[in-house]
Amino acid sequence: MHIRMIAVGTRMPGWVQEGVKEYVKRLPREWGFRVQEIQLPHRGRNLPIQRLISAEGEKMLACLSAGTYAIALDSRGHQWSTEELAGQLASWLHQGQDLAFLVGGPEGLSPSCLQQARIHWSLSRLTFPHPLVRILVVEQLYRAWSLLQGHPYHR
Repeated sequence: MHIRMIAVGTRMPGWVQEGVKEYVKRLPREWGFRVQEIQLPHRGRNLPIQRLISAEGEKMLACLSAGTYAIALDSRGHQWSTEELAGQLASWLHQGQDLAFLVGGPEGLSPSCLQQARIHWSLSRLTFPHPLVRILVVEQLYRAWSLLQGHPYHR
């Protein structure tokens, strides 16, 4: 089983790379967690936003292998407590499928990504910068896993 975050955007600031790296090294090695970045399409004045979002979505979906359980990061998704996320994580791990967390670009995820996702997860009703979302997702996965392991980090 492998877990990936497929995220739109490249060239993240150093603090983002270091934050993600810090939590990835704490995750179980067997997860093979990695971030797969999707290049942002060039945003010209005359290009319709929907076309850009669609292009991002096509690239993201092309990264999914058959049988991958896709989880969309979406402001309209489920908001879980740490304990509820730990329960979700336990369920996902029990299924044994590869997991992919889909993080869209500045305009969000494409309708095709939202449709392909098996579940939608909202980190908060607040809007976060997309680089910060990467750190938050990995940290919350580590927190949920530590709760499942009985480790005191989750407190």
